[in-house]
Amino acid sequence: MAYHKSALKRARQNEDRRLRNKSVKTSVKNMVKEVRLVAGESSKEAGVKKLDTAKSKIDKAAKKGVIHKKTASRKISRLSKLINAISA
Repeated sequence: MAYHKSALKRARQNEDRRLRNKSVKTSVKNMVKEVRLVAGESSKEAGVKKLDTAKSKIDKAAKKGVIHKKTASRKISRLSKLINAISA
């Protein structure tokens, strides 16, 4: 266990960040899952609406550094491709 004052503070900060990152990652995963479900069952309009909210959440996660920006780009690209395939 940490002993020095600075090490104790660093441990506290790391724990706070870990919990915050976990929350953001979980919400991103849930949004991706929702988009995939909507893509499988409903119209393109509903899919586009869900996709927009998912894009926003994914971009914010990348901006905060929770996920890598290329990972965010890849997720958005795959979801967009899925939604665009509905009408085609």
